[in-house]
Amino acid sequence: METKDITTFGQLKDAGYRYKSIKEELRQNLLQKLLQKEEVFKGIHGYEYTVIPELERAILSKHNINLLGLRGQAKTRLARQMVSLLDEYIPVIEGSEINDDPFKPISRYAKELSAKKGDNTPISWLHREARFAEKLATPDVTVADIIGDVDPIKAANLKLTYADDRVIHFGMIPRANRCIFVINELPDLQARIQVALFNILQEGDIQIRGFKLRLPMDIQFVFTANPEDYTNRGSIVTPLKDRIGSQILTHYPESLEIARKITAQETAAAQANTPNVYVPELAKDILEQISFEARESEFIDSKSGVSARLSITAFENLLSTAERRALINGDEKTTVRLSDFMGVIPAITGKVELVYEGEQEGVNEVAKQLIADAVKTEFLMYFPKIEKLQKEGAPDPYSDLVAWFFEQTGGFELLDTFNDTTFQLQLDRIEPLDELLDTYVETSIEDRNFYKEVILWALVEFKKLSKYNLSDGLRFKDVYGGYISGL
Repeated sequence: METKDITTFGQLKDAGYRYKSIKEELRQNLLQKLLQKEEVFKGIHGYEYTVIPELERAILSKHNINLLGLRGQAKTRLARQMVSLLDEYIPVIEGSEINDDPFKPISRYAKELSAKKGDNTPISWLHREARFAEKLATPDVTVADIIGDVDPIKAANLKLTYADDRVIHFGMIPRANRCIFVINELPDLQARIQVALFNILQEGDIQIRGFKLRLPMDIQFVFTANPEDYTNRGSIVTPLKDRIGSQILTHYPESLEIARKITAQETAAAQANTPNVYVPELAKDILEQISFEARESEFIDSKSGVSARLSITAFENLLSTAERRALINGDEKTTVRLSDFMGVIPAITGKVELVYEGEQEGVNEVAKQLIADAVKTEFLMYFPKIEKLQKEGAPDPYSDLVAWFFEQTGGFELLDTFNDTTFQLQLDRIEPLDELLDTYVETSIEDRNFYKEVILWALVEFKKLSKYNLSDGLRFKDVYGGYISGL
């Protein structure tokens, strides 16, 4: 018999349905997926050998779970994907506010209906997508919100006294019975509210306004928390931490390759909308390196973290910057330039928390420095290190390039107003750049100009050239020429 054809408790029993708690349900379905070698948590990169095995062990142990980590570490996404481990449909007593199981009714309504109708008790089916509830913990959350309270309007309408348990209005947690319930940013919840969770976690029941009722809740709790919250805004009270079965530490991507996978996955729609913009592989590496540099920067608060959303929004801004430039210059197609990275600064400034020294520098200057540091790091992956002082007689691969700029008395400009053809011709003027590329890098024709820009920016960062920001682009000069013209 199909699920939709079963409409009464008697039919359910005849079909051989057996009651399972939600934690047993999660456990059995996870075991089945593991047995069949199925991927359980899809689209979560970098956690294959760290977070995901720990999370699976916690589910197999039937634990309530706390995901502890800095912002932008996919904590909520992990919790939401646990829904895939639920049965597709479960039976509930029709009309129940708290998803009463027909075999184990716990609310007064469900018990009375079951006693009255017996095997004819009507049931409905709840899909797993409806079995996920989420609450962001904020200081204004009350016990009434999450547990429940007496409803004076219900009492008046039904002409009941406050001694009658039918006047109870159930909060979010009872209504999430037999569901996954997620509380995000748990430390932001006031201590007295956290205390209200003790009984639910340990004994599995709730108490409302002193009513003598015991409602054994069947809930899989998942909490998320930021370590920063423990000191800056609040904390998880010790008895509550003691009642949470498993605490799992999340982390940021440990390599550039993993970071690129995440960004590519999250920006697939943006890339599909800009098919006329080509992004060199080195540009993608530099963009990811910005986040890695930010996590190590002395100007940025490391305890606050640097979210993976920085790379995602920066990549979207990079595409938009190149797209806008191409549109203005009349190019049907274009390739991302290193100068386009100035367009990602707004994506950086909103994602980082500065320490005092960073505030003194200014958030825009810190963002520019992060881009410059990322360029330097990636440059050294392909080209020889630029020495401050060259040993006598030692070959200097950059001497011809620096000499070329010394001969350009007016400087060399790369303007945003250049269309792709003009941009190409301008870079082709610098013959030593071609020699460097041919010597050290095997690159495609599409990526060649980007590598040339990277060399110029790196020479600036290593004090071999000087760079000036113009209203519509950049001007490069040799260091001494720039210093003299400055005087």
